[in-house]
Amino acid sequence: MAVRMELTRIVDCDLNDHHWIHLSETHGERTFPIVIGRAEAQIINRRLLEEIPFRPMTHQLLWNIAEALGGTFEDVVITDLREHTYYAVVRIRCGDQLHAIDCRPSDGVAIAAHARPMLPIYVEESVLQAVVGS
Repeated sequence: MAVRMELTRIVDCDLNDHHWIHLSETHGERTFPIVIGRAEAQIINRRLLEEIPFRPMTHQLLWNIAEALGGTFEDVVITDLREHTYYAVVRIRCGDQLHAIDCRPSDGVAIAAHARPMLPIYVEESVLQAVVGS
């Protein structure tokens, strides 16, 4: 079962080159940090600040491609944790078919941040249990 989460914090620390996001349980108290790359931290932060780039960045390109092909992004689901690596899918609906596309969680969150309102973000309960406990 997946748990609905919200993006609650972006940390972009240039001093030690660490960047991460915090997801918080929508109807609970658990938080879920994910270390991400500098580029992803910057694009998520810019999007939340509504600083639209002059030209489309990669995440906007993916959004534009899906729309041009008749698809709509539905949500992002962080599905697994294996060997210290998180796995996620971004789900795109085309007609009555729902496609789960493998992605890095940071890319999924960056895509989610492009929607207004932001796309739902979920984390599988088993992943939350492994990371933060009950």
